[in-house]
Amino acid sequence: MRIDLNKRPQPFQETEVSSPERTTGADRASASDGFASDDQAELSGVRAQARALAAQAAQLPEVRQERVHALRQTIERGLYCPGPVRVAGAILEHMITGLTA
Repeated sequence: MRIDLNKRPQPFQETEVSSPERTTGADRASASDGFASDDQAELSGVRAQARALAAQAAQLPEVRQERVHALRQTIERGLYCPGPVRVAGAILEHMITGLTA
């Protein structure tokens, strides 16, 4: 491909976009700016759902006393034996989450 620097560019010919509705001069002016007066946007409900879930989480207690009490009783009775694999997994998880926090 060869580029000829002496050749003049051809003028751009604008074509009118046909629409089913008749537009006024103001509508055409706003459309030429890229903004139509009747444009609307709808956002998905994901943001509202996230806010609702966050509100529900905020209402939950920080410490679940029932679980703490049940675990304390299990430990006191000597029935809590998590095993070495479970303990090692918990240590690794704590280390990983501690690094990202």
